[in-house]
Amino acid sequence: MILSIVGYGDPVLRKVCTDITKDYHNLNELIENMYETMYSASGVGLAAPQVSLPIRLFIVDCAPFADMKGNTPEEETFLKTYKKVFINAKILSEEGEEWTFNEGCLSIPDVHENVVRKERITIEYYDENFEKHTEVIDGLAARVIQHEYDHIEGILFTDKLSTLKKKLIAKRLNNIMEGKVFTDYKMRFFAKKGR
Repeated sequence: MILSIVGYGDPVLRKVCTDITKDYHNLNELIENMYETMYSASGVGLAAPQVSLPIRLFIVDCAPFADMKGNTPEEETFLKTYKKVFINAKILSEEGEEWTFNEGCLSIPDVHENVVRKERITIEYYDENFEKHTEVIDGLAARVIQHEYDHIEGILFTDKLSTLKKKLIAKRLNNIMEGKVFTDYKMRFFAKKGR
């Protein structure tokens, strides 16, 4: 089932999310619905708060980045198959060079800005079977995870922009809150009239 993605301004996007247990209500169905929602919106990641749930769960599928110019054959192969569920994730460290990449977000449609992040992370998480993992991930997959991890911490990529950039996009963010934006996927807007 395709779920509605909540737009910028919704308070759920600012919550530090809570851990869940393996008996969380309909967890497998929720994960399935999140994948269906993400694919219908052409996303590479989706966090539970983006579908109105303040829980520590997000999904990623980096396949769309596999064919990017500049990828090595190894990176291409890795990204093509990098599809994961992250439950109760904790980033233990962010290391390496800082690098810039143009990011967007399904909750903030039509806004894309350069964001600086570290190139490598160590993350601890549970998968959909509640098996615990600790992994070191770098490159584009690490960036997608960092972006989605920020969501479960109540942080948006726009928070990482300079004061000037924030001023330049303020009107566009306000338009999103009011639902004055077109998307080809299901959205729910915080301040839309008649909500």
